Amino acid sequence: MHGCGNDFIFIDCLNGERRDLEQLAKRLCDRRFGIGADQLLTIHPSKSADFKMEIYNADGGQVEMCGNGIRCFAKYVYDHGLTKKRELAVETLGGIIRPRLVGELVEVDMGEPILEGRKIPVNADGKILNYPLAVDGATYSVTCVSMGNPHCVLYVDDVDRLELEKIGPRFEHHPFFPKRVNTEFVRVLSPREVRVRVWERGAGETWACGTGACAVGVAGALAGKTEKKITVHLRGGDLAIEWRDNNRVYMTGGAEEVFRGTIQI
Repeated sequence: MHGCGNDFIFIDCLNGERRDLEQLAKRLCDRRFGIGADQLLTIHPSKSADFKMEIYNADGGQVEMCGNGIRCFAKYVYDHGLTKKRELAVETLGGIIRPRLVGELVEVDMGEPILEGRKIPVNADGKILNYPLAVDGATYSVTCVSMGNPHCVLYVDDVDRLELEKIGPRFEHHPFFPKRVNTEFVRVLSPREVRVRVWERGAGETWACGTGACAVGVAGALAGKTEKKITVHLRGGDLAIEWRDNNRVYMTGGAEEVFRGTIQI
């Protein structure tokens, strides 16, 4: 499945746990020797929600949350008859996430943003707003947000000319981020519209990142660059983001199944 070009392999583990999912993710997500995907998502029973979702990056590392993934997850369990509910509670390492099917789209209550530095986590206290961060000989003004996983947001004049394969890893592995970081490079088009490219930890450049789009919405509002309701244009498509007065962030976008099949492992 994919959400705005951010693509996932799904494995149903409801009837039995698989072992070595980290190694399986590395093998299956390889685009030359496997199926090819940004992440492996697995479906499990939950004692605290309707389902549990586990998320493994292409490098095998398990991560807390994935916004595009949770939309695909909701569409998958509904379309495959695993539930009749159109509004779900899904357990993740980032907490309970609540996606809701709205026509062909999926709206997700992504929860409240985390703005305290040590909880994001970064190696600094307090709110990380327009923080001067030295990376590879240059200083960038960054705003950091956690949406269940850590994000670093910065603003540039031209996202298309970025050499993301060079600069992305410099942010991801910077010592300021003890658990590495996802980085969003943003160009503001208007107070309600931005263009974004994303470097995800453990996956490289992805065509979209749902939690990243949410982080961009929060960071832009905090920095006074955008309103609280925006459209985020990503390489794979658009997401509608709204940081509402209840302090919760809502994301709406599509989710599509591309193909299904079997692979010998």
